[in-house]
Amino acid sequence: MVGIFCCILKDGKAAPIVHSALKKLEYRGYDSTGEATIHKNKLYIKKDSGTIDEVHARHNLDDLPGKIGIGHIRWATHGAPLRENAHPHIDCKEQIAVVHNGIIENFTELKKELEELGHTFKSKTDSEVIPHLIEENLNRGLPLIEATRETIKRLEGSYAIAIIYVKEPDKIICVQKESSLTIGIAENAAYPTSDIPTFLPLTKKAVTIENQEIAIVSDGKYEIRKITDWSLVPREPKLIKWVPKKAEKLGYPHFMLKEIHDQPSSIRNTLRLQDQYLELMTTFLDRAKEVFLVACGTSYHTCLAASYMFSKLAFLSTHPVPASEFIEQQGKSINIDSTILAISQSGETADTLAAVEHARLHAATILGLTNVIGSTLTRVSRVYICQQSGPEVGVAATKTFTAQLCVLAQLALRLAKKRGKVSHTEMERLEEKIEQIPDAVETILQTQEERIRQIAKKYRDIEFFLFSGRGISLATALEGTLKLLETNYIPSMTFPAGEREHGPISLVEQGFPVVFICPRDETHEKIVGDIREIKDRGASIIAIIEEGDEEIKALADDHIEIVKGMPEILSPIMYVIPLQLFAYYMAVERELDPDRPRHLTKAVTVK
Repeated sequence: MVGIFCCILKDGKAAPIVHSALKKLEYRGYDSTGEATIHKNKLYIKKDSGTIDEVHARHNLDDLPGKIGIGHIRWATHGAPLRENAHPHIDCKEQIAVVHNGIIENFTELKKELEELGHTFKSKTDSEVIPHLIEENLNRGLPLIEATRETIKRLEGSYAIAIIYVKEPDKIICVQKESSLTIGIAENAAYPTSDIPTFLPLTKKAVTIENQEIAIVSDGKYEIRKITDWSLVPREPKLIKWVPKKAEKLGYPHFMLKEIHDQPSSIRNTLRLQDQYLELMTTFLDRAKEVFLVACGTSYHTCLAASYMFSKLAFLSTHPVPASEFIEQQGKSINIDSTILAISQSGETADTLAAVEHARLHAATILGLTNVIGSTLTRVSRVYICQQSGPEVGVAATKTFTAQLCVLAQLALRLAKKRGKVSHTEMERLEEKIEQIPDAVETILQTQEERIRQIAKKYRDIEFFLFSGRGISLATALEGTLKLLETNYIPSMTFPAGEREHGPISLVEQGFPVVFICPRDETHEKIVGDIREIKDRGASIIAIIEEGDEEIKALADDHIEIVKGMPEILSPIMYVIPLQLFAYYMAVERELDPDRPRHLTKAVTVK
């Protein structure tokens, strides 16, 4: 996944334009790149791992001939960042080239089927099944557009796909499902792309390809149809007025806000993890005699929430430990019976890797959860899972937290099923609810963002906040505190609501803001009592509640509502969204840059 850019011209050379446009996608983060063009009925491809500049220095990307070209920058989710896994991917006859942004969740079955039909695969990616499926349909006598349509019917997952074919060198076929795809339209050229800023130097006219649509693109012309019924979709180009800096954020003023809004999509991708990886890690967790969840920062808060998931669902006791404390706290007790589940977005966090290395030298089993295939954590793990949330530019982690929690929730559910700790009916309900999370997050963003913006405006001059919750919501409260600290430099404190009389309540005075995380779960009655006592001392209560919770709404000075009906065990994934937005809008109100907090870096690679 990450991004594509394509170019079809009436006259001229496509490769340098593709190269230049891919450079404008670099902000997304990537590990490999490549281009393909067609010239005189022959396919030309150059691709490799590394930055665009490195690949260009080795292969001269501009040297590719032809008026039609497709390009890609890749963030590895299936297969390490190696040349053979870079896009574009081709068919056996080297006549079809494909670039793909997204995840094909049923690629394992499709690949096996195609291999039995005689197809040879060169990569470990999910994307390579696409050109081979098209090839198979062409072999049946179908024209390219029908071969593509039949291929799309077989794919499960998300995708923005661009296809070129040597026997029809006057068109690019583009398909979209849950991955952004836009066509820049010029008088004698067209530029299908993942990201609008790539074509802004060339044209300001844009046509958006919507979900479940296919576009046939030629030089300056396009035809859009619905995949389902093949009906024609009339859609006129719109004029884009963004300045370049705003354009690369898809119109959002900051990457942090864009990435908060990315979460419905990133969570959908995380819920498309391959069964075999989940099953293998579940097997290791089931065998483990003791499990340590090790991470730093936001990922450590993920560990805290996961410890509740594993305990409540699978009856597995786990030990969340900050990576920086692991060797001193647990080092001497680690042995061959220990299992370490290390969590790091980058896979390169120094403290996490130090803890892992110590455990590995003491014969412990190492499991990894990361967002970067090929990172050190993936190389030292017995089993690893990629969270599949895509690159995250903003320093303050947002979609990292929700993606990691979705992975761990899936593991906890599988482990509970394996151990027979949850009834069949309850398991079906939980599985159904976890699939509803992306839509629930989308609803929160659509219905609550303006309310959160106004709350931030109200409290922008406050210099101290308390955050509180019970049970699994304590992890949510800690993450909310961290987001406010990171982006606003406001001293803040998290406390378990039941511990209020052991110090925190002494801080409360008239107008003092206290943020409560209040899902309607088994802690609800106690949280109501906690809020009453804090409010009696003059606090201003900001409550994140389930939709329709009139009891807490009546007590709160300000409230934010979350979609009702989500199980307690999944609540942090939804309840953290308002806290992310609150931190973001507080920073905006205080005229701070939420993307670049002072003294902080995206990955802490020094101890």
